[in-house]
Amino acid sequence: MDVDRAVGRLNPALAWILRSPLHGLLSRGLMLLTVTGRRSGRRYTIPVGYQRAGDTITVLASKARRKSWWRNFRTPAPVELCVRGRSLHGQARVVPPDTREFRDAIDATFQRLPWLARQFGVEYVRGRGLDEAAWHRVAEDAAVVRIAIREGREVPTSGCVG
Repeated sequence: MDVDRAVGRLNPALAWILRSPLHGLLSRGLMLLTVTGRRSGRRYTIPVGYQRAGDTITVLASKARRKSWWRNFRTPAPVELCVRGRSLHGQARVVPPDTREFRDAIDATFQRLPWLARQFGVEYVRGRGLDEAAWHRVAEDAAVVRIAIREGREVPTSGCVG
């Protein structure tokens, strides 16, 4: 089953929950990302999986060739986020796939969610990691976006407004 396509159909319901007082049901692993199209200027909000370490949020886009949202960050750009019921602002950028930072982000994600490796057609075993062929396969099908949270830009709300 393609988890990515299944979740895509649920995006409106997921967004509603993440903006509601019920956000705690999902917000440990999902957040809302508001993107402004680099060409169209259109704003849209999508639920994405994330990991947070301090003032850095990492988002892994699987099946990246099918998606366009992450391409807006090939050049760093501002974003708005709804994380655990809080509105945040940050600067997002794509992590190049041929870097140590990319590998570290993928490894951290797979350590937390080993089953996610199947989205890329590879198997991840904690403690062993990926072999070189698996790394290439993941790099061809993934995009990693890093978001630096702007200090002083965390606003508690009763739910993020989209």
